[in-house]
Amino acid sequence: MDQSSIAWADGVLVTIDQRALPHELRELRITTVDEVIDAIKTLAVRGAPAIGVAGAFGVVIAARAAIVDGVVDAGRVEAEAARIAAARPTAVNLAWGVQRTLGKLGDGVPAMEDEALELLAEDGRVNLAAATHTGDLLEQLCGDRPLRLLTHCNTGRLATTAWGTAIGAIRVLHQRGKVAEVIVDETRPLLQGARLTAWEMAEAGVPHRLTIDSAAAWAMGTEHVDAVIVGADRITADGSVANKIGTYMLAIAAKHHGIPFIVVAPESTRDITTARGGDIVVEQRAAAEVTGFGGVTTAPEGTQTFNPAFDVTPPELVTAVVTEFGVLRDPAVARSAVDGADAVAAEAISAGAEIAGIARGLYANGWMPGTAGNISVRQGDTAVITASGLSKGELGAQDMVTVAVADSRPVREDSRRPSAETTIHTAVYRTRGAQAVVHVHPPHATALSIREFEGGVHTTRFTGYELIKGLGGERPDVIDIPVFPNHADVPQIGVDIEKYLVEHPDAPPVLFIAGHGITAWGATLAQARDRAECLEAMCELTTLTGRRELPLGDN
Repeated sequence: MDQSSIAWADGVLVTIDQRALPHELRELRITTVDEVIDAIKTLAVRGAPAIGVAGAFGVVIAARAAIVDGVVDAGRVEAEAARIAAARPTAVNLAWGVQRTLGKLGDGVPAMEDEALELLAEDGRVNLAAATHTGDLLEQLCGDRPLRLLTHCNTGRLATTAWGTAIGAIRVLHQRGKVAEVIVDETRPLLQGARLTAWEMAEAGVPHRLTIDSAAAWAMGTEHVDAVIVGADRITADGSVANKIGTYMLAIAAKHHGIPFIVVAPESTRDITTARGGDIVVEQRAAAEVTGFGGVTTAPEGTQTFNPAFDVTPPELVTAVVTEFGVLRDPAVARSAVDGADAVAAEAISAGAEIAGIARGLYANGWMPGTAGNISVRQGDTAVITASGLSKGELGAQDMVTVAVADSRPVREDSRRPSAETTIHTAVYRTRGAQAVVHVHPPHATALSIREFEGGVHTTRFTGYELIKGLGGERPDVIDIPVFPNHADVPQIGVDIEKYLVEHPDAPPVLFIAGHGITAWGATLAQARDRAECLEAMCELTTLTGRRELPLGDN
């Protein structure tokens, strides 16, 4: 299976059986929903990203088994998906992966399979990006020298699908010649560190030593540890981190010794719908994992146990959370709103964290150069939008302004001003049921908006492009996208857009502003971003081919 721990082959989910490591590298072939659930519960497949992908393919397996007379029994698939998502409640990626695939149920089994395959491919890209950002951060924090790192549990390709998160960062640093040694916690009670991480370290040629969990604090005090680096199973809106049991005590020890405590996780692990760490349901596992090991009982018969699979580290102990979009500094910003019992502020911070993550990704694509572009999320009668004059590559959750949808004005006094294009966003919210708006300046779409501009508001037609399906229009093969004139008086653009959307209820959820980029919206921020990405990709193809309209087949 090379560097990937999960593969999909003709309806079979193929993975490494982590229960057999390190003594045997055994392939596990999964063909039923019950086998998916058992593999997740028994930790044959483990690690938040890995079980998210496994859960996604589990839904595909459920759909393939629910075809009766050529028709998929949707109710049966949804019930099976719910069973899969409940297999491990703490790791948010499992439910996320299940829902990603289940969301394609109406498009048929092939579409569901394609979605799961995209999750698999996406995971490797995401892990490498997060690992690289973390390597850069550790070099900045600790200096240009080989580092002594301490890690907990297993966060490598076994816990993901490829590369890894925290271990991925260690691999990045090792390739740069910047790892002196890694101290590996054994990670009781199931020894993921001893069995899996030590195996991965040896496989990658990374110098390492294994230690018992209870020696980690002493190692920090005596072994010149430069940083502690761990993964995560869930990160809440206030910055709390749920991870393998034992993480919390490492964070406390790192704080005492003045050592950076770094969390590496994909954006999909961030759960901004959960306000506080205390709201996380922590999985309790079987007593036998504590009262014995390897089939040998070590505790008196009848001994009661406390065996949480995870603990929750509060944000004040976390130096930084790193995702594929970069470093999320100061997670305690969101906590201040939650602790102050200001529910509105807490929701705004949660939305701000989501917006900032998306913005950094779009900035990295070159779509929000300088301080250009803006993103918003609706919250009832208000919207949270990026503040004016800030680089989108450096946004934090706090760099937002809450405005009233009715008049585009800030709802409270603040030193920050909302983006100039706020009226574009509120025009969409007043006329559509959208929950998020993205306004960006991608090069191909912006250039095409200039070429297609004829003066006044008009539409430009695209036909035959497969990407039309991703734009949310009425038809999958033809779309008429409005083009609006640019105005020095930016609010006038919003006036034009609102008037047009009122008069054209069937208008697609994307538009051009001549020389001023594109705007897209959707039911979620991810959907709005995806539509903007589809429009830019289609404009790039138009630029390359010189054609907006392609011939359609007879059907």
